[in-house]
Amino acid sequence: MSVVQRCVFNHFNKYRTITTSKKNSESASATCDTSTEDKNWVSYGFDYNSKEEDTNVHNATFFFAVTLCLVFGGFCWAYSPDVHMRDWAQREAYLELRRREQAGLPPISPNYVDPATIKLPSDDELCDVEIII
Repeated sequence: MSVVQRCVFNHFNKYRTITTSKKNSESASATCDTSTEDKNWVSYGFDYNSKEEDTNVHNATFFFAVTLCLVFGGFCWAYSPDVHMRDWAQREAYLELRRREQAGLPPISPNYVDPATIKLPSDDELCDVEIII
């Protein structure tokens, strides 16, 4: 059956004919079971045969991926021990600052680096470059 014939046949089958006889209106009609399967279903890649199984596995996979990896993984990452010792360095800085204040020293010594070891350019080498301190 060609495409045109099928289209015309389907078009005419959609409309019921008008009859006035009692016999046609009293007759029982047979119902056929139609499949509720979506014909345009595109699989998520988990199961190519069952839409329900594919959707369930897809939802479970992404739920566990987001929940376990992002939520619990972020929780573990946020509360993990300080591997770079940032907390230790800050505590040590506070202790050193307290020690220097109690000794009457400035927080940072102006001669932290010995000025004799620093080699600065001469005025001739600097020319007219503006130096902002």
